[in-house]
Amino acid sequence: MPNLQRTLLWKSLYTPGAEYFNLWQDDDGWRLEGTVMLALSGYPTQVRYKVVCNAQWETRAVDVEMQTGATTRTLQLTVDERRRWRIGEDELRRVRGCFDVDLSITPATNTLPIRRLNLPIGESMEVTAAWVRFPELTVEPLVQKYIHFDPNHYWYQSELSDKIWNLEVDELGLVRRYVDGWEREAVI
Repeated sequence: MPNLQRTLLWKSLYTPGAEYFNLWQDDDGWRLEGTVMLALSGYPTQVRYKVVCNAQWETRAVDVEMQTGATTRTLQLTVDERRRWRIGEDELRRVRGCFDVDLSITPATNTLPIRRLNLPIGESMEVTAAWVRFPELTVEPLVQKYIHFDPNHYWYQSELSDKIWNLEVDELGLVRRYVDGWEREAVI
């Protein structure tokens, strides 16, 4: 039976919007579920997602439903033990070997490499994530670097920018504040 670990509300700092989020733990691993409502590219958009991970925080399945007006689009990904990512029967070879999914519309997926890597303070690591872009719902590799610089802070950088983002996290590795991105408003 799943055990709810945390429920929270994030406020977007870069565009009008918010996210309602739950983190679940069960016998097989972890489940992240969220509902994001944003003004995405100027359009009111709702995204519901579920990410299933094994006990080591490796992504195993991703379900996304995005609604903009009367248009609803979905994306379903599965990942096997050899880290082959698929949409249905079709393998996405360009993200083969990735451990983590990165949903660009939520800070929740930063938790995956933070927990999986479990970096000691002062250590850093570069990873490549299967990056899901919104509103396109495309999947491509994205090189990222995480630096653990004190118990509750990571620096994050991706190949998309020279900017280094400051991530303040809680004891579960969930973002409290993603400078210029997201801020936690409520938690239980």
